[in-house]
Amino acid sequence: MLGSFGPTTSGIAATFLVHGVVYAVFMTMGVLLVRVPPDGWAPKGWSPPTAQARPLITTADVSARNAIRTPQFYLLWIVLCCNVTAGIGILEKAAPMITDFFSGTTAAVAVGAAAGFVALLSLANMAGRFVWSSTSDLIGRKNMYRVYLGVGALLYLAIALAGDASKPLFIVCALGILSFYGGGFATVPAYLKDLFGTYQVGAIHGRLLTAWSTAGVLGPLIVNAIADAQKADGRSGPDLYTTSLFIMIGLLAVGFLANELIRPVHERHHERPVRAVEEGQAV
Repeated sequence: MLGSFGPTTSGIAATFLVHGVVYAVFMTMGVLLVRVPPDGWAPKGWSPPTAQARPLITTADVSARNAIRTPQFYLLWIVLCCNVTAGIGILEKAAPMITDFFSGTTAAVAVGAAAGFVALLSLANMAGRFVWSSTSDLIGRKNMYRVYLGVGALLYLAIALAGDASKPLFIVCALGILSFYGGGFATVPAYLKDLFGTYQVGAIHGRLLTAWSTAGVLGPLIVNAIADAQKADGRSGPDLYTTSLFIMIGLLAVGFLANELIRPVHERHHERPVRAVEEGQAV
């Protein structure tokens, strides 16, 4: 759009105007289309999972006020922050990273190819939101985050160890990491619903997204600061990013541990049923 409207004040203003109009159209479509299903509705052939099969799923509700008093909220905050930091660290630096990685090899990456790599990462990010979130419905949220964090750490390790030896390996691993980044975003609302119920899950999700804000600062800061320091020391190629990659592995390991510590929310945090409130009963 800036190429069409021009990188001037009026061109930037026109770009924001188009973005705003398109955003308004899509949000209006959401308002018109989204409806709460009638009481008792369920997809054909669906049956609720048993407590044995999905132990983290609650049938109770937790308010946003009580949710932030639980260890589950902060453990999931760490999980999301670590997963997003690992993903956004590559996404923000994608084009220069692939260019620097293979600059000293016969498989050097041109500017156009680097832009194509960024587009591929965006597609992987989008695809992960569909594929992995749907998979979480089958295997459970906790297991899905084990994949995001555990396999993600292995993909980072493969990039760090392979260096500039294989461009296809680098691309495949980066695509996997970005698909987990997107999948993590799409899965976390369902994870919150499983833990805290539907009562105020939107408000709880809003509070949890502070993890995204934190990761949005941490990821680029880690990768850029280390790359700049390594370049100042005269290093080049994969050496610019090796330290960052191992830091990301460490963060994913922390997130994996936090995910393992998540347990069902204690009933003392549950909201009292409406009938109990009306009758003045204590739960």
